[in-house]
Amino acid sequence: MKQEKRKRLEAAGWRVGTVQEFLGLTDEEEAIIELKLDLAKAVKAERTRRKLTQDELGRMLGSSQSRVAKMEAGDPSVSIDLLIRALLRMGASRRDLARHLSVSARKRAA
Repeated sequence: MKQEKRKRLEAAGWRVGTVQEFLGLTDEEEAIIELKLDLAKAVKAERTRRKLTQDELGRMLGSSQSRVAKMEAGDPSVSIDLLIRALLRMGASRRDLARHLSVSARKRAA
């Protein structure tokens, strides 16, 4: 949020904070959520890069188009295992996975 907007909101009596503060998340809970969201973005990017439809990826995973849509949307019902399995099934290497995980870690450190 831009600093001037934050100041206007605070001057109007609003309390401005982070999602972590609002939801009362621990650092570990926030890290897991960020990791899942980063992996979800990676699944969508890889699927798009490979010119696959959600239905095609669903069939590759033995799942459905709607499940792939949930994966890409970061739905809480989707496991980290499924996100990683989708990336691997599309041909991502361990190095690719490590790159996605390191992006998530760098964002948390910033």
